[in-house]
Amino acid sequence: MTHAPSTETSATSTTEPDPRLWNEDLAPAKERRWKVYDIFALWMSDVHNLGNYTFAAGLFVLGLSAWQVFTALLFGFVIIFFGMNLMGRIGQRTGVPFPVVARISFGTFGANLPALIRAVIAIFWYGIQTYLASVAITLLVLAIDPGLKPLTEHSFLGLHALGWICFVALWLVQALVLTRGMEAVRKFQDWCGPLIWIVMIALAVWILAASHWHISFTSSPRRLSGGEQVRQWFGAAGLILSTYGTLMLNFCDFSRNAPDQKTVRRGNFWGLPVNSTAFALLSVIVTAGSLQVFGEAITDPAELLARVHNTPVLIIGALTFAIATMGVNIVANFVSPAYDLANIWPKRISFTVGGMISAVAALCVLPWKLYSSPVVVNYFLGGLGAFLGPLFGIMIVDYYLIRRGKVDVEQLFVRDGKYPKVNPRAMAAFFPCAVLSAVIALVPFFAPAAPYSWFLGTAGAGVLYYAVSYRQRRA
Repeated sequence: MTHAPSTETSATSTTEPDPRLWNEDLAPAKERRWKVYDIFALWMSDVHNLGNYTFAAGLFVLGLSAWQVFTALLFGFVIIFFGMNLMGRIGQRTGVPFPVVARISFGTFGANLPALIRAVIAIFWYGIQTYLASVAITLLVLAIDPGLKPLTEHSFLGLHALGWICFVALWLVQALVLTRGMEAVRKFQDWCGPLIWIVMIALAVWILAASHWHISFTSSPRRLSGGEQVRQWFGAAGLILSTYGTLMLNFCDFSRNAPDQKTVRRGNFWGLPVNSTAFALLSVIVTAGSLQVFGEAITDPAELLARVHNTPVLIIGALTFAIATMGVNIVANFVSPAYDLANIWPKRISFTVGGMISAVAALCVLPWKLYSSPVVVNYFLGGLGAFLGPLFGIMIVDYYLIRRGKVDVEQLFVRDGKYPKVNPRAMAAFFPCAVLSAVIALVPFFAPAAPYSWFLGTAGAGVLYYAVSYRQRRA
């Protein structure tokens, strides 16, 4: 088995890798081409999307001022920055993707549990994100050509003809990128992330000019008490942690391609605390401006763009929002299941095959029906999402505190080698903490603590795993 040199590898084993655990895509990265800008652009692709815009704008509508939204999200992104660096260090040093990293703590076959959880969440959100982008594109297309309205009068499987056209078009373009591997992902994100900045800045300039260049950073549409403002502030920081807990778990899928840790840290710094909070602030400024100009806070940028009565602007906006959503979909919801499914059957499923299985599955689940069902989104996806914190806590504690960063990478591809098939300590820590995290996230009685479910699950599983491991070592 050949791979790039790694400080994590003891390099004492000459055992041939088991084909049930190894293929070229899961093996340690041979070429480390990702630079600081590539990682920075990755975060631009992940952050610059309709969902994050609406999230930041929604905090303003709920009663936080622009300044409070900015500081809350900055606080959250700083924590995310450190979490990404922790997982990024593991990926960069070992050179292997998330499901193989999971073998360190969960076992060579036990790693399929975290891999499948992450894959299912990504597949569902891949479809939902594509659908949401297609809705925005449909609205803008109708604004450009109202004559297409008859295509919205009849539906098939819950979606009208124009909706199907927009959805399938976006799905096909994404699939085209996906079939070309990680290098195509890197090149695509390098330019699609910055593209949305151009439209957002133009939108901000337009709304600021319409509001006579006066936006209040201290006022908000709703008046909240001091205690409620504090609760909303910490809740916003907690929710952004939960949102990025998905990518924090499998960030090693990307950092494995970086030549050194400094590259990862610098890319994360410019992409997370700096770029992400700047985008959030710009989203709030545009929303605050819409309140002054139109008398209502418009949290959907596509709806706001549709009020610009200029056909070329609408066309550019439609294409930009489509590209922005493809960027976040490819980064957050494609790469992970492509590796995760390859991990299940490496001999038959490559990165490309795993990605196409994910894309087809995302189409077959009819995401518009999923998104319209609060039960599915809140309980199924929300419950699975609550499992990500415990997985992260166990993997980080195992690598940094239990193993002290010492990993034999070659043995991760050996069936009966140094690492067990299933690590019972990891399972014993995961299941109770996953259930607890899901209960906090979903049961109405615990609603005040729900924004912190990811953090509580991470801390709980990490502490329990360390205690179980420490007790076993002392025995």
